[in-house]
Amino acid sequence: MGERDVATPIELFFDLVFVFALTQVTEFMSEHAGVVDVLRGVLIITVMWWCWIAYAWLCNVLRADQGIMRLGLFAAMAAVFVQAITIPEAFDDLPGGLHGPMVFAICYFVVRAVHIVMFWIASVEDPQLRGQVLRFLPSMLAGTILLLIASQTTGTTQTVLWFAAIAADYLGTLLSGSKWRLGSASHFAERHGLIIIVALGESIVAIGVGVAHLPISWPIIAASALGLVVAGAMWWAYFDVTALVIERALAAADGERQIRLARGGYTFLHLPMVAGIILMSLGLKKVLGYVGGEDGHTVADPIYGVPLAALYGGAVLYLLGHVGFKWYLTRSLNTERLVVAIVLLVLIPLVSMLPALVSLAVLAVVLTALIGFETFRYAEQRREIRGAAHEH
Repeated sequence: MGERDVATPIELFFDLVFVFALTQVTEFMSEHAGVVDVLRGVLIITVMWWCWIAYAWLCNVLRADQGIMRLGLFAAMAAVFVQAITIPEAFDDLPGGLHGPMVFAICYFVVRAVHIVMFWIASVEDPQLRGQVLRFLPSMLAGTILLLIASQTTGTTQTVLWFAAIAADYLGTLLSGSKWRLGSASHFAERHGLIIIVALGESIVAIGVGVAHLPISWPIIAASALGLVVAGAMWWAYFDVTALVIERALAAADGERQIRLARGGYTFLHLPMVAGIILMSLGLKKVLGYVGGEDGHTVADPIYGVPLAALYGGAVLYLLGHVGFKWYLTRSLNTERLVVAIVLLVLIPLVSMLPALVSLAVLAVVLTALIGFETFRYAEQRREIRGAAHEH
């Protein structure tokens, strides 16, 4: 795979299935919007992220649109799709039909098993990669087995087992070594950029779905526009300069150092970005419900508690993910975004007394101010970086 290779259509097709999964997670958390619901939603995001990231690595080594890999990817897509359908029952089985938590866990096992089989095929003539796959296998088995056990439990025991399953997968990956292969740094970076767009697209879907059944009004128009401003600022924060600088840093590394940078910066530190966007989507959905008069609310009602924490906390998590991402790959601390993350945390108790629309407007203003400050403060460096990127 060459450095200029781009994502194939079948990879984009796979991402569309992931869009549905993210939409299901947002809906799952919004049903009651309690602390437990949001915690479980984050756990589901973390598991679904591991499904997606596994194939981001695999498709960087094998062409996704050729030979048996195409069939493997379609099999994984089918399992992810059924898994996404089962998200409302991932923890609590609904009356009738199959046992939801078990179906979710089995689908996760299928996704991971296909991934291992495809990597085993890819490593036929590569002893180093095959050894890495073998070292990785125990963590995969531990994570899936624990999730299967969790499907047979309820309450706190179930939640603890989910945490254990995720820890087994993530820590096992971290400890299994850095002998993976990276076929193309540009393709790898592009795939992760696309998944950020997918998550941001889900936030826009949340805006539309949240008010599609309500009569249009000026508050709904204003809240929708502000939601797009927030999503746009998040897009700008990632794609204007950050993605270009960090892709260059990844491409400049080689050997095991490049694998460690890809694993730490993209596999691990993109998770808080995606989770942050989905949490923010939950907050946006609730704001639109408030300003649209849903469930007896009025435009003057404040948004508080878990929905407000999700709205502002999601933006904070996203920004902190950026700070960690840039630091890990370039050892450059993005002070501005760290400061704004702290400011947003401080603002949460203050805006909880304001109408929901005003709380959203404050978030939009703060994020827009951050983007404006960075754009003008680093105008010269920005022109150089973007100019160099366009030359290539």
